[in-house]
Amino acid sequence: MKKKKFNSLERTESRTAWIMMAPALIVLAVVAVYPILRTFWLSFHQMQLTDPGSGYPFIGLKNYIDIFRDSRALESIGFTLKFTVTTVVFELLIGFTAALIMNKAFKGRGIVRAAILIPWAIPTSVSALMWKFIYNDQYGLFNDILYKLGVIDSYKAWLSTADGSFMALVITDIWKTAPYMALLILAGLQMISESLYESAKIDGANAVQRLLFVTLPNVKSTVMVALLFRTLDAFRVFDLVSVMTGGANKTESVSLYAYNNLMKFLDFGYGSAMAVMIFVIVFIISLLYMRAMGDQLSE
Repeated sequence: MKKKKFNSLERTESRTAWIMMAPALIVLAVVAVYPILRTFWLSFHQMQLTDPGSGYPFIGLKNYIDIFRDSRALESIGFTLKFTVTTVVFELLIGFTAALIMNKAFKGRGIVRAAILIPWAIPTSVSALMWKFIYNDQYGLFNDILYKLGVIDSYKAWLSTADGSFMALVITDIWKTAPYMALLILAGLQMISESLYESAKIDGANAVQRLLFVTLPNVKSTVMVALLFRTLDAFRVFDLVSVMTGGANKTESVSLYAYNNLMKFLDFGYGSAMAVMIFVIVFIISLLYMRAMGDQLSE
């Protein structure tokens, strides 16, 4: 009898919970699930608003096949991968170093921790516009510093070449997001017990050995999480490239190219296929990271 009452109460609570969650689930379905499903549907159809009379015929995988025949699409994927690897590696090194420094006890540590977050707190579009002025070939601060240091003999238009544009984008992204990486790693460092370092010192371990055999093993799961977030964010880069270069000089990211197809060329079918491809790549990257994180945690 008591078991029946308990089951009845449990079912009532479960039903009440679903009723209370229903409004949020409905809103989520409307603003998130439906657009995703609609994008998948469009990717299998030909839908060009410049030719509305053609209708929306089903063309199967043609849009996806066209991506791999499109040299501009392949170039955007190559740039995005290159940008992602370069920025994530440097952000990891700089962020880890900054986290180690901020984890030490020194006067003004709280101010330093707050100040380092300022670049990350600035909206990306604002940061990009600010750095675009810094790289200006006539009055930019970057040219002025290099000229006074004797590195260059005249002001250069850094955003007018492929290498210069890539370097500018990488530096800007590192400046903005390395603090975020440092913050995540710092949280992991603070979870390490000080007794582990004391034990290592008693055993005769020097600073490098303590870093390799105490710090890194205990912070690797946090580093993996930080790498996951930054890799996904870097691969989906859009506003930084859009504001600084507009995709010129071989700096068009895959997200920007998908946007151009959708909003400028009004090719909703092909643009949707590009968006789905980005989703699939991001999903695969997430799975790889999650699997690596699972292996790390199981150890």
